[in-house]
Amino acid sequence: MNKAEEPVCQGMLVLELASVLAGPSVGQFFAELGATVVKLENAVTKGDVTRTWKLASERIDTDSSAYFSAANWGKLSLGLDITQPTALEVVHRLAASADVVIASYKPGDAEKLQVDYHTLRQLNPRLIYGHITGYGADDKRAGYDAVVQAESGFMYMNGDPDGQPTKMPVALMDILAAHQLKEGILVALWQRERTGRGQYVTVSLLEAAVSALANQATNYLVAGYNPQRMGSGHPNIVPYGSVFMSKEGLPLVLAIGDDRQFSRLCAVLGAPDLAVNPDFATNEARVHHRAIINAKLKELIGQQERSSLLEALHTRHVPAGAVNSIAEVFEQPLARQMCLHGSAGSAGLRQVAFKESAAGIAALTPPPAYGQHTWQVLQELAGLSPEELTELQRQV
Repeated sequence: MNKAEEPVCQGMLVLELASVLAGPSVGQFFAELGATVVKLENAVTKGDVTRTWKLASERIDTDSSAYFSAANWGKLSLGLDITQPTALEVVHRLAASADVVIASYKPGDAEKLQVDYHTLRQLNPRLIYGHITGYGADDKRAGYDAVVQAESGFMYMNGDPDGQPTKMPVALMDILAAHQLKEGILVALWQRERTGRGQYVTVSLLEAAVSALANQATNYLVAGYNPQRMGSGHPNIVPYGSVFMSKEGLPLVLAIGDDRQFSRLCAVLGAPDLAVNPDFATNEARVHHRAIINAKLKELIGQQERSSLLEALHTRHVPAGAVNSIAEVFEQPLARQMCLHGSAGSAGLRQVAFKESAAGIAALTPPPAYGQHTWQVLQELAGLSPEELTELQRQV
């Protein structure tokens, strides 16, 4: 790797005081960009709680669960009880030389533990402290993805029209908050280059969720429409998102964004007259006649084999795709490029999906065992003396 291809964050030290998914995914993001990421794990609980969130099919002789493996590649695990003075001093030493701290404490908890921004910036004025909460600084409730999905409207809108509100199968609120925090930290790093000063960057799960309501929010704020459950349908575009079944019973989805695409769809389906019918010729008309056009498309698509239909649609630049299982997702070459593989069958996903021509991506080690790097971090990064190591070992 030449100089121009070195990971952009090489030489950066990130201290992760976070657990579960949102904060740790930010930590892995920086690890992929070359930063040294030290993950502090509670010695009392023997590490991040997701180490214990295992499927029935997982091995019992490892503490790197599939869930933990989603966001903890490339890190050094430091197992300490920071309620002990010597352990807290270690964290303070690391913070004094760190570029970034990532935290996910409930409001007030970091202050009690003496690892809050106000405390740490006294040790390091250049420190950027990224903090994820559930509901902001004035609400001490812990943030849980499923609850925020409900409170932010996502769950109300998700599901079949005649069904119950449905939680999405991915902790999307955590992921949204993680992306917001990454962006805030990157802006803070850029500002630090200009000012020399660090800063406090905070985001709540609820704010991140609300910011992602996008057109569903403005459907209400602008048009006064309170979005309802529509299955896979779209309130503003037809046909967009609805699932259709092919001749052999395989699901596919259409994403028709304009009238030209609809015309080409009708031509492929052998029904060009639909595209000039006033009830369907424009998106506005199709929205008004949603049930009728979807029924006609269901009948036409039901006469087609999925693979040949999708090939014809792709050739005509009509947005459409198969509804894949997760196993089928990873049959796609582009999806496989997002995979991480390590020894003993360990696997995971990259957090970095973008590519830059002048910056490399770091090679990552598999998710660490709890406390795997404690003594390495204490000696090499925290610089503890033999006497201090002895005292800390006594406490541990």
